[in-house]
Amino acid sequence: MLQPYLTVAPSESRGRGVFTTKTIPAGTNIEISPVIVLSAKDRTFIEQTKLYHYVFEWGKTRKKICMALGYVSMYNHSYDANCEYEMDFEAELITVRTVRKVSKGEELYLNYNAVPNDTTPVWFDAK
Repeated sequence: MLQPYLTVAPSESRGRGVFTTKTIPAGTNIEISPVIVLSAKDRTFIEQTKLYHYVFEWGKTRKKICMALGYVSMYNHSYDANCEYEMDFEAELITVRTVRKVSKGEELYLNYNAVPNDTTPVWFDAK
């Protein structure tokens, strides 16, 4: 499930990102995406490619990775994200929902630490 008001567009200094064409209330599920789960062995190969920047650690031990379909891998990171994601390991799904009202035209962000306001530096940020 991918809401029709989501779009991928250029994001200032971040390549591309996900934006909304309408105002979205807080607590709205905006995307439920199936994932392709890759083994820990596959992960060693993916980590050597550009795809590494678009995958999520997966499973209770976080040794596997997954590639999310839909727009999930296109959301940019923010330490003050307006969305959060939830992983369903059994159903192999990632759900994205808003954590606050998001205005029309606004970019949608995830905190790559999995908590919308977690300020722990992520791997690409030399904070």
